[in-house]
Amino acid sequence: MRQADITPALFSFPQQAMVARVVPKNKIYERGPVSSMLRDKFVGQVEQIVWAYKLSPETINLPARDGVVEIQIFDIMQKTAELDEEVLRAIDRAIPLPIIFQLHHEQRTRMVAAFKRPSEADARKWVIDGYFAGGWLPADSTRQPLPVVLDLRRLYEQLLRCLLPKPARPGESLPEQMERLDRLRSLQSEHAKLDARLHKEKQFNRKVVLNALLREIQNEIAELSA
Repeated sequence: MRQADITPALFSFPQQAMVARVVPKNKIYERGPVSSMLRDKFVGQVEQIVWAYKLSPETINLPARDGVVEIQIFDIMQKTAELDEEVLRAIDRAIPLPIIFQLHHEQRTRMVAAFKRPSEADARKWVIDGYFAGGWLPADSTRQPLPVVLDLRRLYEQLLRCLLPKPARPGESLPEQMERLDRLRSLQSEHAKLDARLHKEKQFNRKVVLNALLREIQNEIAELSA
């Protein structure tokens, strides 16, 4: 789960969109394959799951667009400080709609979500990318109003972008931004591995090669981060 570098935020959701319905864990188990190990994580890490809000044309007066017909807000009350990403993924798999999670633990709250969309190959299936998280904030922090947008698709994009580690470039779509950040994360991982190899390497000629590779990666990282 990658944490945003930008200042974390929490949003205020309209009262008319409130659902406030507890979701039993067994309902998640029934919707897809959940291993015994994953069930143990639900039991050990999750106190309660609450379907908190439904953002839809009927509740917030924004039209659906490009497959985003509703956005669900789920509250997860944690028993432990850490929550395994697979717990969130199991909930996302069980519910075929975009979800923004609000995690709660010891009077702190954070937003977490993955970019989720119908598969181009099979509209009945959903693609769920990696998870991004805002920083923990006091639960009683002042909440921001929802972004001013024209439709639910734009609202979903703006909520997700609040969690991404780098801001969007001018004119950059959300899928393009996600692709750039995935490439950036991959390069940063590769850089760390090569740097570790360099520190262990004894032969001068191999050090020269590794240094050249590191410079190339650093240049691409800088380009993608700009």
